[in-house]
Amino acid sequence: MAVNPVVLALGASGEATAHRVAALIGAAVHGREGRVTRADAFFANALDHVRDLFAAGVPIIGVCASGILIRGVAPLLSDKRTEPPVVSVSDDGAVVIPLLGGHRGANRLAAEIAAGLGAVAAVTTAGDVAMGVALDVPPPGYRLANPEDARGAMAAMLSGAGVRITGEAIFDIADTGGAVELVTCETPQQGSEARLVYHPQRHVLGLGCARNADPEEMWEHVSATLAEAQIAPGAVACVATIDIKADEPAMNVVAARLGVPLRLFSAAELEAQTPHLANPSDVVFAEVGCHGVAEGAALAAGGVLVVEKRKTATTTCAVSRCDDVITAMPGRARGRLSVVGIGPGQAAWRTPEVSRLIADAEELVGYGLYIDLLGPLAAGKTRRDFPLGGEEARCRYALEQAALGKAVALVCSGDAGIYAMGALVFELLDRGPDEHGVSDAAHRVEVVCSPGVSALQGAAARAGAPLGHDFCTISLSDLLTPRADILRRLQAAAEGDFVIAFYNPVSKSRRTLLAEARDILLQHRPADTPVMLASSLGRPEEHVRYRRLDQLEVDEVDMLTVVLVGSSNSRLAQLGEGPRMFTPRGYARKIDGDLAEETRIFDKEEGGAL
Repeated sequence: MAVNPVVLALGASGEATAHRVAALIGAAVHGREGRVTRADAFFANALDHVRDLFAAGVPIIGVCASGILIRGVAPLLSDKRTEPPVVSVSDDGAVVIPLLGGHRGANRLAAEIAAGLGAVAAVTTAGDVAMGVALDVPPPGYRLANPEDARGAMAAMLSGAGVRITGEAIFDIADTGGAVELVTCETPQQGSEARLVYHPQRHVLGLGCARNADPEEMWEHVSATLAEAQIAPGAVACVATIDIKADEPAMNVVAARLGVPLRLFSAAELEAQTPHLANPSDVVFAEVGCHGVAEGAALAAGGVLVVEKRKTATTTCAVSRCDDVITAMPGRARGRLSVVGIGPGQAAWRTPEVSRLIADAEELVGYGLYIDLLGPLAAGKTRRDFPLGGEEARCRYALEQAALGKAVALVCSGDAGIYAMGALVFELLDRGPDEHGVSDAAHRVEVVCSPGVSALQGAAARAGAPLGHDFCTISLSDLLTPRADILRRLQAAAEGDFVIAFYNPVSKSRRTLLAEARDILLQHRPADTPVMLASSLGRPEEHVRYRRLDQLEVDEVDMLTVVLVGSSNSRLAQLGEGPRMFTPRGYARKIDGDLAEETRIFDKEEGGAL
């Protein structure tokens, strides 16, 4: 889904302007806590929030000084082709400046805002200044076939080469009969720096296939079909098929290679196209409930059939064409469940990929506290909160919502694959129909897992480097793991001299296993082994302290505490910054060995002479 822009109001002087801008472009207003009275969401730190939105790919319109926005996004700047628009608006609404993403919508946004406010749009992009357009960003529904040549073409035009228009004029540029040709056509054409080729996306590619058809067979079939019909790949707006094929690799590979969305239709929707099919099939009807998949899907998306069903051993293909370019995609999307870990709590520890997946999501699902930790990034999104203990219901709900074609984010703390919901999602998908699994539709959703900073990593970073050598994690919760198994693992980890991170160390009703763990470990490592207790990592109430192993007390630990117990080699050093815990990996022994070897070689080569 497209990510909606956010308007930032940093102070009272720009608050009214921010709301005017938001009304013009249909955006939400995020306001600075304590300085803005009315907003859709509030944030505490402007630089952190700008950085978080930018990392998530959210277009930003800041009613503030340009320098604030620049300082916020500067650490993340890398590729102008993927960066979201960033626009600055003066507090009085008199000046609008596109700072980043000029060719990804910032110039258009700036012009739209300036027109609505009666302001000046300070556009500095060369093509926009000289020609009023960016040739590498065609209007919606058109695709530039050779974007790599756009810079050279615009440079030539700026140097006075002039322009020649062939076919539909999609830019507001006069034809001067110049050296640079702008071609708009549906057929494959060769482009160059002197010839930019634009394809109107009027075609829909309908596909069908046998289960687990070879993606390469499908791709070769599609390529041959388009080539024979003289339809440029860039003129295809979407790939369409029946919903039960949503997870077919062949379908998804073709859509990805064409760079277009995969759109899905039910059997009933495809069956409604039967009177218009060129090749209806009773065999197909008996198999999937409609008389044609490829032709039906192409027609269900709109337009008329221009390529009738073609088939290989395991694939079918058909093409329809609409009179107008397709900008509103027909059918529904393949659902996607993003299983994300947001880190221990603070936005700075949340990965850009996780932020993007959350921004893309239509619905957020999770334990309420974790969704709350997203702050303004969750504002305006549908959310479904589940209590502790509702883990299976949480994962099942997320999968079934994604099965409806939604983009859903299942929000976990830390890393979603470490003592969180990732494993349960796949367990539900792996269960059979008689094992309380999920629906067939849920099995066809795309599941994306994105890594997060775990509590273990956050605690280790605060401590120094306690995980410098072999370590393990053990959950002390016996709700899902038999107590005997936990004790067996404790004994093995103690004997193996691992650094150990204890998750779920205690609860209101479970207070004994941490003390038992301490006593088991004391049988195998010194009483002064350092222990780190890290509570509420990354949050304002963060509390870090150190203890000796023999002085570890259960009463100062809660469910929000990670307990890191060192190995027999771990050290607690008193340094200038305070105590730092680390576990040597053995470099001192290696250095001693290297020095001994160097001495041996020197003695041999020099005869021991100095």
